[in-house]
Amino acid sequence: MSQKILALVEASSLKTEVPKFAIGDTVDVHTRILEGEKERVQIFNGVVIAQSGSGSRSMFTVRRIVAGEGVERKFPLHSPKIAKVEVKRSGVSRRAKLYYLRDRVGKSVRLREKRDDMPVAAAKKMAPKATKKAAASKS
Repeated sequence: MSQKILALVEASSLKTEVPKFAIGDTVDVHTRILEGEKERVQIFNGVVIAQSGSGSRSMFTVRRIVAGEGVERKFPLHSPKIAKVEVKRSGVSRRAKLYYLRDRVGKSVRLREKRDDMPVAAAKKMAPKATKKAAASKS
């Protein structure tokens, strides 16, 4: 009974249009900031290194390098303070959490870019070809 009530309360605070992004993507997070009477939008750009939680408690962590120092910030996905999340670049990652990027500096921080626009013919050319020796050893 109490789980159903919690689900109803949570449903009212969820966003209808949730931005689609994945771990390893480079994103711009537009956050609303109140300064006295004025409201402005500040952009935090970086790589998504983690996602956690579910429902209204879902969070994502964005990491970027500022003046040679790593800065991480956790954002609640369904917060009204987040105006929008723009995906700038999709990165290839084979892990759920990219905490290993914390130890890296320079070019080694970059991830390979996910390429969806590659035609099938080009993908076949890049695939490793079977040699005569490999074919003979299989049979």
